Amino acid sequence: MSPAARERALRAAVLLVLALLVAGLLAAAPGEIRWSLVWARRGLFLDGLRLTALISAGALLLGLALGAAAGLARVSASVALDQVARTYVELVRGTPFLVQLYVWYWCIARVLHLNQAFGTHEAAVVGTVGLGVFAGAYVAEIVRGAVESIERGQWEAARSLGLSHARTLRHVILPQCARRLLPPLTGEAVSLVKESSLLSILGVAEITYHAKNLQAHEYETWAAFVALAALYLTVTLPLTLLARRLERRLAGPQPMPVTRL
Repeated sequence: MSPAARERALRAAVLLVLALLVAGLLAAAPGEIRWSLVWARRGLFLDGLRLTALISAGALLLGLALGAAAGLARVSASVALDQVARTYVELVRGTPFLVQLYVWYWCIARVLHLNQAFGTHEAAVVGTVGLGVFAGAYVAEIVRGAVESIERGQWEAARSLGLSHARTLRHVILPQCARRLLPPLTGEAVSLVKESSLLSILGVAEITYHAKNLQAHEYETWAAFVALAALYLTVTLPLTLLARRLERRLAGPQPMPVTRL
């Protein structure tokens, strides 16, 4: 059996064991699991799933913009820009997103009177912005790491040809960073989908909000949260597989295993 076939067989066995464990867990659940309650609210759950995707996409775009700016500032020749970006990254990464969300909604949004500007959509807009700012700090470190992973000799060669720091970064370094950026950025998109569930504490009607409502009003915990997990997996699993495929495709030629030499 080839290594690829062996890997597929092992993955199938793991998935089978996991499926049996889930089935056993559901069978051991006390009382009857009322799946019909989830089906009756399928429209609400689908609306929540669409809102989750919209929030995650908006936060990702904002995070990419902020992260690219902060990451490039970290490797710029300007000490001031480096310090500003470093402060942003350390403040955001050093505090939990839940705390930041409270600050955004109960402090910043109140000072800026965002409820007057966005009305009933205030919580969703503020949550998306907060999630985007949070993601930007992690994207900044991804960008900085990709730039610093390029061999120092390429910087020196470009400077010897008369290129400035900015032109070296733009024309020599960044084009090579693309293949190193795509896989971790796809992984960050997966994280954003999962972290968007915290917006339910603000009353944003994404899928976690509807699952919590079902549990609170019908006292049906199993059906609500098992269905919620399944819905998240429908979004995150394709993104995870995409990240894995990108990583393999962009990794370049792999060395031959020692056992085959």
